[in-house]
Amino acid sequence: MNVQYLNPFLDSASFVIEQLCNVTIKRGELEMTEWYYRDDHTWIRIGMTGQLEGDVFFGLQNDLALRLVSAMMGGFPVNELDEIGKSAISELGNMISGNASTMLYNQGVVIDITPPQFIQAQENRWGSRTAYTVPLDLSDMGRMEIQVLVGK
Repeated sequence: MNVQYLNPFLDSASFVIEQLCNVTIKRGELEMTEWYYRDDHTWIRIGMTGQLEGDVFFGLQNDLALRLVSAMMGGFPVNELDEIGKSAISELGNMISGNASTMLYNQGVVIDITPPQFIQAQENRWGSRTAYTVPLDLSDMGRMEIQVLVGK
C-alpha cells in the first residue's frame, strides 16, 4: 500500500473534528501495527472497495467518543453511548470517510465506501492484518487512531 492513501483520511478527520469541536489536532507518527481491538475504545469500521480495497478503523478512547457525541448534539451532556450516540459517532466516521474518498478521487483513485459499522464487542473478522496507524491528539479531549488495512 502507498501510505499516501492514508493522508486523505488524516486530513479529513482533522478538518471535520476541528470544525465540529473547535479543537486543535496534533498528528502523531505513522506506525505499521497489527490491527487489534482494545476494550477502552469505541470503534467505527468503514469498508473500501474499488481501486483501493480494505478497511478503515477509527478508534476513539471511550471518553473522547462521549465528548464528540456531545459536540455533535450541540453540547448536550452525554454520559453513555445509547443508540442515538452510536448513530452520531458512526456518522462522524461516515463524514470523515466521505470527504477522504472525494480527496482520493481528486488524486485519481476511485473508491466506494460502505456504511459505517459500530463495533461494540471484540470482533476479529478481519484476521491478523497489518494496519497503517496514525494517532490524532485532540488537545485535552482525548486521542483517536486511524488505522487503514488494505487488502483482504
